[in-house]
Amino acid sequence: MKNATKVCIAATLAVAGIAAVGTAQAQQANMSFIITSTGPGKGADLGGLDGADKHCQSLAAAAGAGGKTWHAYLSTQGPGAVNARDRIGKGPWMNAKGVVVAKDVADLHGDNNLNKQTALNEKGGVVNGRGDTPNMHDILTGSRPDGTAFPAGEDRTCGNWTRGTVGSAMLGHFDRTGTSPPPADKSWNSSHPSQGPGGGCTQDDLKSTGGAGLLYCFAVN
Repeated sequence: MKNATKVCIAATLAVAGIAAVGTAQAQQANMSFIITSTGPGKGADLGGLDGADKHCQSLAAAAGAGGKTWHAYLSTQGPGAVNARDRIGKGPWMNAKGVVVAKDVADLHGDNNLNKQTALNEKGGVVNGRGDTPNMHDILTGSRPDGTAFPAGEDRTCGNWTRGTVGSAMLGHFDRTGTSPPPADKSWNSSHPSQGPGGGCTQDDLKSTGGAGLLYCFAVN
């Protein structure tokens, strides 16, 4: 192969690589839904809704989508209870690859397109699900299937996301599979409450049932 031809091929590959990077960056800038690649690290103690939102915002910004306002999909209980479905905007929401996971709030809580292949993290990566090591498919939501808060009483939000010890948090399965009785096993937002030897809200408790303290985050604008 002549040197000129080699140079031409190398230049073509370089341009193609730059174009691919540019496309990926543009898609991430336009993304409006993520699963966090990491949790804050304190189990279900997220610093309340404000702390959870800051975590979403920080990870999205690091991925190039910080021009939007990001909220965590979380409900709270008790006086002034908040419904997760009411704090995430109107949609549509797309992942880091540009795939729409839900058209609007009704679609999100109905026949959505959220599954292991589409519920990507902010880097565009596939999150470990059931059958992977470690399993990380339990996502903190504190919500009922329709995205509303549980009534006051039995804890389903680890003290409204301020407690990293005793208590419980409702979890969803992003990969739509699990051992809970149907249809909860396939519920993305309300599969089963957390539990564990530490009390239910610690990082180790969340890991014990297949979680890592991860969150769903949505761009509200």
